Amino acid sequence: MKLLIKGGRVINPSTNLYEIKDILLIDGLVAKIEDEILDEADKIIDAMDFWVTPGLIDLHVHLREPGFEHKETIETGSKSAAKGGFTTICCMPNTNPAIDCKEVVDFVKSRAREKAVVNVLPIGSITRGLRGEELANIEEMVKIGICAISDDGRTVQNSYFMRQGMKIAKDLNIPVFSHCEDETLLCGGVMNSGEVSKELGMDGILSEVEDVIIARDIVLTKGTGAKLHICHISTSLGVDLIRFGKSIGANVTGEVCPHHFTLTDKDVLSLDTNMKMNPPLRGKDDVEAIKIGLKDGTIDVIATDHAPHHKDEKSLSFSNAPFGIVGLETAIPLAITELVKEGWLTPMELIEKFTINPAKILNIDKGDIRVGKVADITIINPSVEYKIDVEGFASKSKNSPFHNRLVNGRVEYTIVNGEIVYDRIKDSK
Repeated sequence: MKLLIKGGRVINPSTNLYEIKDILLIDGLVAKIEDEILDEADKIIDAMDFWVTPGLIDLHVHLREPGFEHKETIETGSKSAAKGGFTTICCMPNTNPAIDCKEVVDFVKSRAREKAVVNVLPIGSITRGLRGEELANIEEMVKIGICAISDDGRTVQNSYFMRQGMKIAKDLNIPVFSHCEDETLLCGGVMNSGEVSKELGMDGILSEVEDVIIARDIVLTKGTGAKLHICHISTSLGVDLIRFGKSIGANVTGEVCPHHFTLTDKDVLSLDTNMKMNPPLRGKDDVEAIKIGLKDGTIDVIATDHAPHHKDEKSLSFSNAPFGIVGLETAIPLAITELVKEGWLTPMELIEKFTINPAKILNIDKGDIRVGKVADITIINPSVEYKIDVEGFASKSKNSPFHNRLVNGRVEYTIVNGEIVYDRIKDSK
C-alpha cells in the first residue's frame, strides 16, 4: 500500500519541522519526506492548507468496556478517537471488573486487536478493584502490556500504598497517573465551591480537594524517583504545584483537558448536566492559570478525559447525574479555537502537547514523523469554521457541553499504521 500526502504543512515538534512537504507512506512506514514527491501511489491526499502532524496521543480515555458497554465500547471509543485525530489512546482502569489483573488486561488487548481502529494501550490499576486496600499485581500486568498505572476515577487515599505503587512503577519503568482527590474533603460536592455554588445552593468541591493530593504525590515522587503524571489539573494552585515540583527536580508532568481551559463554573448556571465533570469547572483565574501553564511549559499535555455516559444517566438532576463528558471529537477544535486562535500557543506548541510529549511520558516510539517511523499521522484543517454537532459523534454517547459551539479546526484524515481509519468526506456520507 502506497499513500502519498501532497502539499501539507508538516508540523513535527520532535524535529522542529514546520514546512510544506510531501510525505510518502509505504506498507505502514514513512518512506519519504521531501519538497516534492512524484512517485505513483495507490491513493493521493491533497493536504494543501492543512496541517500534517504526528498521530495524536490521548493519555486519558475511558472506554467503559468491560462492564459499561451501554456508555461506550472499545470499538465505538476507538472510532471516536479516530474522528478526533487520535491514533493512540490510553484507557483508564475504572471498568467492571477493573483492569487490575492480567486476565482483564488480556481481555482489553484482545478486544482492541479485534475491534479498535486505533492503538489502544491499557492502564492497570494501582490497587485491586480500585479500592485502595491492597496493591494490584503490577508486575504481572506490565509483562502483558499495560502502559502505566492509575486508580483514576478514584484516588489512592493511603499514602503508604501510593508510595509502594510508585516504587514498583519506577522499577518497572512505567509512569504513575494520579487522579488527585482527597475524599475526606469532598463532602458530597457536585461543582466548584464558590459564588456560583452558593447562588445555586449546591454543595461545592473545594480546590483543596485536588491540591492536597497533587502536593502529596509530588512529595512522594520526589522521594521515590518515580515518573508521576498528574491528571486533569483544574486549579491555579495545582499549576503552581507542578511548576514547583519541576523546579525541585521531581519527575512530574501534568495534563489539562479542553473543558478546563474553555469553560468556567459560571457555565453551570445553566444546570446543564453536561457541565458536570470531575474535577469540576473552576473560576476565571484558574482558567487563566492553566493557559499560562500551557504557554510556559509547566503543563506538558492536553488530554481529553473522555468520559461517556448514557443519555438517561445525564438526564437526572444536576446533583444526581454522573460526572464526565465526552471529549475525543472536540479536543482539536477547542484547542485551536481557544489556544492557537487566541495567541496562547503556536501550532508547533499545540501539537507538541498532543504528540511527542505524551509519547515521552509513555516512553513509546510515537508522536514523530520521520523516515522509517510507523505512519501514524493526523491531517487537520486549522481554519475551517463550523458548529459542533453531537449528533454526528462517532462515540456511543453524546454528553458534551459544546453542542452548537462555534469553533475553528477540524480533523480531515486519521492514518494508523499507514491505513486511513478516518476520512471526513468519505465517512460523513
